[in-house]
Amino acid sequence: MHIPDGFVSVPVAGATGLASVAALFIAFGRSQTAFGNRRAPILGLTTAFIFAAQMINFPVAGGTSGHLLGGTLAAVVLGSPWGGMLCIATVLIIQAVLFADGGITALGANILNMAVVGVWVGWVLTQTLQRLFGGSKKRLPLAAGIAAGLSVVAAAIACAIELALSGTAPVNIVLPTMTGVHVLIGIGEGLITGGVLTYLATARPDLLPGEQQEFRGWLVPVVSIFLVAGVLSLFASAWPDGLEKVAENVGFIDLAEKVRVTVPTPLADYEIQDLGTVGKSIAGVVGATACFAIAFGLAKVVKPKNA
Repeated sequence: MHIPDGFVSVPVAGATGLASVAALFIAFGRSQTAFGNRRAPILGLTTAFIFAAQMINFPVAGGTSGHLLGGTLAAVVLGSPWGGMLCIATVLIIQAVLFADGGITALGANILNMAVVGVWVGWVLTQTLQRLFGGSKKRLPLAAGIAAGLSVVAAAIACAIELALSGTAPVNIVLPTMTGVHVLIGIGEGLITGGVLTYLATARPDLLPGEQQEFRGWLVPVVSIFLVAGVLSLFASAWPDGLEKVAENVGFIDLAEKVRVTVPTPLADYEIQDLGTVGKSIAGVVGATACFAIAFGLAKVVKPKNA
């Protein structure tokens, strides 16, 4: 759902950019009550994992692929929608700047859709479903999985509205089309979110909020992230993602080529020229490492002074 340059108008890009800056400013301030030294590694590892997982597109119907957005997963693991916002925003900024994935001019829209709408819809629905399910920790993966799937649809609706306001496509066409394809992608999002939380609750409860266990160590999480980013990503589906497929079907895909703002980078499109498969693996590992470093440093900055 990464909007490229050219899909949204200047007014929409400006408005969503201002909204995203304001939202992240608030998230930065609120996170000072959510993080301490113990949670800094968790923010770094969560951000790196979501970056790595987003490299793996899974196929859905009609020659379309999707990938994890991760907003609900980030908020639940971090125990805070504010931390989830910082996590997803960090991933999106790294993707746009280092890998030319998502437009620079559309970065505000992408952050608003995925780091604000996606995170908050997922968080609120998870909390609501948890109460309906009786509050049992065993039901958390189910609640978060359902919420995650619906959060993808909410983010897709926000994206469709931005496209319609930009005059890119009629709302009566782009809204149902974006919603329909992202319902299918949301199913994958829900399964991945529920699966990851089930694993963490069983094998690594120290990575979940509310647990008093000390952080058990770096080896397994770091190796897992590098395997996802450097190896599993090589098997990602080559089919276009939901937004790209909609753009092809509706007829506005060429707008991305007319307006393209890029930061010079040797890692564009998650590749290193002339290195083939090895280049893709290196790009994935570099991206995951950059996400961890920035998020870990951010957690150290926003931690409470008495933490």
